[in-house]
Amino acid sequence: MFWQIFTLVVILPGLFLGVLLFGAFVVVPCAFIFASWYMRIKERKLQRRRRDGANVAFFHPYCNAGGGGERVLWVAIKAILTRYPDSHIFVYTLETAEPKTILDKAQNQFNVKVEPEQVQFVRLTMGKAIEAKTYPYFTLLLQSLGSMVLGMEALMKLNPDVYIDTMGCAFTYPIFRFMAQCPVGCYTHYPTITSAMMRRVKHRLTSYNNSSVIARNPILTWCKLLYYRMFGWLYSLVGRCADIVMVNGTWTEEHINELWGRPLNTHRVYPPCEVTELKKLRSLVKESDPIRILSVAQFRPEKDHPLMLQAMYELRNLLINDEMLWNKIKLVLVGSCRNAEDEERVQNLRDLAKHLSIEDNVQFVVNASYAQLLQLYQTSTLAIHAMWNEHFGISVVECMAAGLPTVAHRSGGPLHDIVGDAAGGALLAAEPAQYARQLLHLLSVPRERRAQIVDELRASVDRFSVKEFEKSFIRAVEPLMRIE
Repeated sequence: MFWQIFTLVVILPGLFLGVLLFGAFVVVPCAFIFASWYMRIKERKLQRRRRDGANVAFFHPYCNAGGGGERVLWVAIKAILTRYPDSHIFVYTLETAEPKTILDKAQNQFNVKVEPEQVQFVRLTMGKAIEAKTYPYFTLLLQSLGSMVLGMEALMKLNPDVYIDTMGCAFTYPIFRFMAQCPVGCYTHYPTITSAMMRRVKHRLTSYNNSSVIARNPILTWCKLLYYRMFGWLYSLVGRCADIVMVNGTWTEEHINELWGRPLNTHRVYPPCEVTELKKLRSLVKESDPIRILSVAQFRPEKDHPLMLQAMYELRNLLINDEMLWNKIKLVLVGSCRNAEDEERVQNLRDLAKHLSIEDNVQFVVNASYAQLLQLYQTSTLAIHAMWNEHFGISVVECMAAGLPTVAHRSGGPLHDIVGDAAGGALLAAEPAQYARQLLHLLSVPRERRAQIVDELRASVDRFSVKEFEKSFIRAVEPLMRIE
């Protein structure tokens, strides 16, 4: 009884008084200091911005990689410079190449010309923090936390007026939203995690991001599913820190809305595809030329180049009684290599082609220039794309614009935005045998029908032009550029 009375009379009031004193002398002053610091930083940035123009920083560590994401970056920069000529563009990057080298590659590969004096590169050094090979386990989470380390380094080197992420590093958004005191925009090519990824783990399907060891073990599958759900919750929290969200298509938009729950702030901005110039190309294929089936995709695991090789193997089986036609067919794999891992992947693909006995019918073109790519468009007969749940599919659009009947994967952007609305010269498939049948079908199209198909394909891709991207992008980022 004594201790109960003592607790009620002495200990509890003491604890309550201690909490009040802590709040009065620690929490409240700290909150006041933080609020004052917040307002001073914001006011100073606003004054400098009104005087000198906005510092617009793009977060794109691999700005020289040469993929579709890099095309979005450079066209977006060009659009900002055109619409807001007094703005100053900065790119947070890990690239060590000279600025002129990077900009020349952007012009040669994407036909986007940006002058060296129009953009400055903020060199980052903590690249290992976001490399997948740094984290053999819990890769998604640790890479995302690593992006926060890289984001802090970026902030320490430059505190911008507007922050735009074009690489999908969502965990950097809270840093720039709350610490840099600047509006945050993002262009999301694909969500870091999706419900489709969770379903693959739940159903214990082996893929490039779900090893057979985990797929075979129910306990490991349960643990990974729990990990994915926890990561998805964190991803939804940081994603909501973006003021403006741009997505590249219907598939990405649906997943981002499911995860981040901000449909009013989410804008569908189709990526810029070089359709205007490609539509002017005329086929240079002659009757005696090889029948080239063109694939344009970076040599990354998710692009699923092995599926294309397996499709070629199936096509050979379908043409077993037509050896002359088979000998004319050549699969041309065009793509860029970012690093030694990609180069090793190319060698593995060469080995697989040899294992399937189709090496004479497969050609690799690594790090092709824009001029080389144009020539391949003109000398190819068909196109193929194999990535499952491709977030959009720029190369699919460009092959269609170049007049190449195309077979793409029945999922993601090709299904929802591109091929699904196109004409009969664009087909969908999922398995190697289906790809082989669709390719054979396109090969058998009569010559008089082919010209009609080319016109239909080219008419279907106008909504994916660079001009349409620039208009949609500027419309979306206008609230970020507005001085309040």
